[in-house]
Amino acid sequence: MQTRQTVGRGKVYDTILDTIGDTPCVRVNNIAPAGVEMYVKAEYFNPASSVKDRLAISIIEEAEKSGALKPGEIVVEATSGNTGVGLAMVCAAKGYPLIVTMPDSASIERRRLMRFFGAKVILTPRTEKGIGAYKKAKELVDANGWFLAAQFETSANALVHENTTAREILADFDGKSLDYWVSGYGTGGTLTGVARVLRQSSPGTRIVLSEPDIAQLIGSGDGQDRSEDGAPAVSHTAFEPHPIQGWTPDFIPLVLQEAIDHKMFDEVVPVSGADGIHWSRELASKEGILTGISGGATFAAAMQVAERADAGAVILCMLPDTGERYLSTPLFETIGEDMDEEETRLSLSTPGFHM
Repeated sequence: MQTRQTVGRGKVYDTILDTIGDTPCVRVNNIAPAGVEMYVKAEYFNPASSVKDRLAISIIEEAEKSGALKPGEIVVEATSGNTGVGLAMVCAAKGYPLIVTMPDSASIERRRLMRFFGAKVILTPRTEKGIGAYKKAKELVDANGWFLAAQFETSANALVHENTTAREILADFDGKSLDYWVSGYGTGGTLTGVARVLRQSSPGTRIVLSEPDIAQLIGSGDGQDRSEDGAPAVSHTAFEPHPIQGWTPDFIPLVLQEAIDHKMFDEVVPVSGADGIHWSRELASKEGILTGISGGATFAAAMQVAERADAGAVILCMLPDTGERYLSTPLFETIGEDMDEEETRLSLSTPGFHM
């Protein structure tokens, strides 16, 4: 076997923001069903460990170009976590103060990460769901004239995935069939942006969207009531609280509406939170791939596709973030801090250093 070596990237970076994107597509070797090729696009290779780093840099840079965001202006956003972490990183690097509003049901790790990057985090009651966090952000902006990032409505969202994520996928699978591309949705930007390109440049690729089985907003067929600016007016009738953080807020985002209106996906696969947790754990323990509940849930949908796909099918699944963002959530509730019985037995099997 050849000794592993590295030679460096052959360049240095002016800022951490230049490292966003170009995340790897990695083959799943041990838990994929026989007869198919499964890959994951590991978005936790982004510098703040999630796909939302792409969205964050796009929102800020597009606003800078248009003049909507002035130097040193305060940025405000409502988020369940990853967009806030990405924005906190980008704002720290560019010198913008950031205020994030988020439901108090979001994981402690996310709150502390944003504050570690220098952001202010305003918690809203979980009973008010995502709409409550959005309304608080809007109140702050209206009262103070600050800049609202508006991840759920901004055209900068899908644009960055059209220009980066989709192009990376085409390049990585150049000369190779890509039969299925599987994604969940939070804002809908990944789906809409990538689908714009795949529909044109890889029309044979079936696009599979997933959402929580207890919160099937798209699956319900019911529309979303909106305000004049496209923001949600009320919670969607099909929403129920679910454990897949980062997936499916209590409304259909305007960014996602394009994909719905133009039928930019071929099917919707519902997934349970329990399956998301299961497959996140399987990816970690059987493949060494660390992703969160949303990544596990997306992979659960990909596994459903793989079980019925034709022999030789090639499937790519999006993994939005890292498992480390979920240490205080049910994903890790069975993982102990102290030694278990087997670990204790191993410790006692030799004479030294017993606890």
